[in-house]
Amino acid sequence: MKTASAPSSTAYKGSPATAAHLSVSADLNIATAAHFGGVLGCIPAAVIYYLYRGRGPFTEQESREAFDFTLLPTLVLAVSIMLSNIPAIGWIFGLIAALTWTYLAISALIAGVKVTRGNPYQYKGNTRLFSKLTRRGK
Repeated sequence: MKTASAPSSTAYKGSPATAAHLSVSADLNIATAAHFGGVLGCIPAAVIYYLYRGRGPFTEQESREAFDFTLLPTLVLAVSIMLSNIPAIGWIFGLIAALTWTYLAISALIAGVKVTRGNPYQYKGNTRLFSKLTRRGK
């Protein structure tokens, strides 16, 4: 039978409660991913904003900008796709969905290229829906 002894110096020490700050290159890369993720809708930017806010100022700023921009077109896409199943007029909603996604994808790619160069990007015509919704709750 073994008796308890003092912890050794190689014992597990745990991990810090807060996540580490991002390096400059990681900050730039993750901010770029938030914009390029706009091709898939608002989910990638929302996830990046949630996971990395407070860890890198550029990532926080750019992921919020990307999420603000992509939220409304993503909602329009979802509604249009659901309504495209209506007989006789569904094709109109299918066309709206296709045009909305094309606009969203092109805008996200342009923003991603600008942010890759280290420049902040603001979308033209950004409704800032997420910012308006979060301000409302406060």
